[in-house]
Amino acid sequence: MNLIIDVGNSYVKLAVYSRNTLKEKVVVKHNEIVEGIFELKSKYSTLKHGIISSVGHLNSEDFSNVEGLINLLVLNSKTKLPFKNTYKTPHTLGVDRIALVSASVKQFPNENVLIIDAGTCITYDFINKENEYLGGAISPGLRTRYKSLNNLTANLPLLETELPKNIIGQSTEESIHSGVVTGILKELDGVIDEYKTKYLDLTVILTGGDANFLSKQLKSSIFANSNFLLEGLNYILQFNSNE
Repeated sequence: MNLIIDVGNSYVKLAVYSRNTLKEKVVVKHNEIVEGIFELKSKYSTLKHGIISSVGHLNSEDFSNVEGLINLLVLNSKTKLPFKNTYKTPHTLGVDRIALVSASVKQFPNENVLIIDAGTCITYDFINKENEYLGGAISPGLRTRYKSLNNLTANLPLLETELPKNIIGQSTEESIHSGVVTGILKELDGVIDEYKTKYLDLTVILTGGDANFLSKQLKSSIFANSNFLLEGLNYILQFNSNE
């Protein structure tokens, strides 16, 4: 069994996989990571190998304690990957993007795949049917756009995400919802269409915290999976341990 540790900005996701099957997933605070792993190890006696991403969000003491609990693979730019990375600056490629591309290789081998991760940032990552990762794009996510309008202006309020009823906003709040949400939807559809002009047999995957909200509004057919990043991390661990 494998332990998958995804350290985010606010929380840590811990997942237990038996080969390719997700057995359990829990979300804990950063200062609860050691306790959370200990409880999972007590429950799953064969849990011996693990992988961790985004270790920069953990303090050195917690990271050392995690290393003491399990045989740990730390995901970074030097980790052996199940695809050819042609990114010009591989050391700057985020481990979350590496994990998502790895998941696409596992689930859609020998296909042209565009992975869109809609979270704090919206990341676009493309891997071709020759198993070559070519790169992608990064833009501000939904909440980032709402917050920037509030933080960088004197009078615009911070709003909760809401689907605009009309593209023509008849109040400041309606105008913000129209600008942010419609803008992102048009961006997503536009990017997908651009890729499809070059790769007719394109598979598009939408994942991330805002995936459910956005997927219902997009015109393009997409496959959304909330555990996609965890599956990618599990596949990287399998790839490195030959299990």
